[in-house]
Amino acid sequence: MPESLLCGLIGTGIGKSLTPAMHEKEGMEQGLTYQYRIIDLDRRGLTVDDLPRLVETAADLGFRGLNITHPCKQRVLGCLDELSEDAARLGAVNTVVFADGRAIGHNTDWSGFDRNFGRGLPGADLADVVQLGAGGAGAAVAYAMARRGAARLTLVDAEPVRAQQLRDSLSILFPSVEMFASGLDSLGRVLDTATGLVHATPIGMVEHPGSAVPEHFLHPRMWVAEVVYRPAETELLSTAAGVGCRTLSGTGMAVFQAADAFEIFTGRTADADRMIAHMRSLIEHEDRAAATAGALS
Repeated sequence: MPESLLCGLIGTGIGKSLTPAMHEKEGMEQGLTYQYRIIDLDRRGLTVDDLPRLVETAADLGFRGLNITHPCKQRVLGCLDELSEDAARLGAVNTVVFADGRAIGHNTDWSGFDRNFGRGLPGADLADVVQLGAGGAGAAVAYAMARRGAARLTLVDAEPVRAQQLRDSLSILFPSVEMFASGLDSLGRVLDTATGLVHATPIGMVEHPGSAVPEHFLHPRMWVAEVVYRPAETELLSTAAGVGCRTLSGTGMAVFQAADAFEIFTGRTADADRMIAHMRSLIEHEDRAAATAGALS
């Protein structure tokens, strides 16, 4: 009989997440009986204050692990017995595995971005990287860029204090990286000499259409990497490609962070190419369904 696993995702507004389908499909391909459940705090009338009880209940019910998303990635820390080195350094967890009576926290957001970056932008110039967005996803992405060897990293955010706080924490971890923080008013100036741009804000998502970067700020000497994964090609990526930039979709980050979590849960290597193909088919299916619904309305 194939190994049986039960995992889940805790967060808010996650009813349409593609994570369960990705995990269950890869599990099936590897001969596992794999069930993955959504635990949406909003739909259950719960809050982050219920996290300790939810984590404990999941362990008692035999869950192998949990993925953790907004707004729980920091709050879950107090529910855990141990952290991986990267999760401890980031102060955020998106993957919890239950083993030997202990709840162990990991972070695959940074590794998912890093794997996607290495695959999609090989040889990218990291001399002068600008990152727009210093929130939850931004912290993991900036950590990945510093760890990858960015020589200069400028963090830009609508809330300059948040950018400064992230800059201060990362500077301690990566003293050899020249780091700066600033507000949106400096975006055009810092991008003028940039060799690369990482976009880590919600702008460009289906729910938040548009681009956070004016076209005239872009130039062909820079690459542009996206964190948003739905749609696969955001307005920013389309515009950047039009001016001659190398571009990287956020879809790969979503897949690789799931692949890394799958490996933590199962102890098996996920087939990333297969998972990427499956993710693309899921997105295409949803896009066709949305287009049909729009035509009928």
